[in-house]
Amino acid sequence: MSRILITCAITGSIHTPSMSPHLPVTAEEIARQSIAAAEAGAAILHLHARDPETGRPSSDPAHFMAFLPRIKQASGAVLNITTGGSATMTLDERLAAPIRAEPEMCSLNMGSMNFALYPAAERVTEWQHDWEKPFLETSDDLVFKNTPRDIAGILRQLGQERGARFEFECYDVGHLYMLRHFADRGLVAPPFFIQFVFGVLGGIGPDPENLTHMKTIADKLFGDGYMFSVLAAGRHQLPMATMAAAMGGHVRVGLEDNLMIARGQLAPGNAAQVDKIRRIVEALGREVASPGDARQMLGLKGADRTAI
Repeated sequence: MSRILITCAITGSIHTPSMSPHLPVTAEEIARQSIAAAEAGAAILHLHARDPETGRPSSDPAHFMAFLPRIKQASGAVLNITTGGSATMTLDERLAAPIRAEPEMCSLNMGSMNFALYPAAERVTEWQHDWEKPFLETSDDLVFKNTPRDIAGILRQLGQERGARFEFECYDVGHLYMLRHFADRGLVAPPFFIQFVFGVLGGIGPDPENLTHMKTIADKLFGDGYMFSVLAAGRHQLPMATMAAAMGGHVRVGLEDNLMIARGQLAPGNAAQVDKIRRIVEALGREVASPGDARQMLGLKGADRTAI
């Protein structure tokens, strides 16, 4: 099989409260865990920022620039900056940091959707910050907004004007058709790097049948012009990633998506999850891609053409 890309999502947006003391919050913590994840085998680092004083997700470019240059200098990993940020941020707020940094890659959610996180509030007993539980409890009325107009603007500002390529986050089958729509409009060209996202209440469920269906539809819509990766929330992370690897796809792990390393055991950091999935995919006969491989496979512009 072809080389496999490991993406590591280092620290979550507001949909991943700090329910673990190991989730990085400060610039120092984010940089240190990012570098360790790259050393463990992550070719791509998916990055959010947090306010170091409150732990809240932040869209402030200064918070991003407090760790991005250090990660770039200490690792060759591809830096992939969120455009999703948080459902509580405006579009301009969400785009402020990637516009400032002009990264090689950005994430892009391919539609608006309910982000129902409130069931987690009943399961968690210890909180790192006082804002987390109230936020989760009120997420029964939370919508993440990314309309076709929003998506087109992101593709133009970051893709066409600044040369970024995208991790297209598809939380349901309809998002694949939305990506096809923008490809038909000429706003994005292959190779498409599509992240199938499973297990967020409001999106498609983490069922093996859904993974095979998503791949079937993506094959129909994009032929050999795409690569798929799998992100699954919580306890579904490693089983779904393993299935993706066996199918010839790529994988995403990290504390943004799952705080655990095993049942009932918190992951001590992002690198532990990268190391675990690396051992799994290598046992399946896959060769882990380097950052250089990632740049070639995805057609990236190169780290020297960013503003980091």
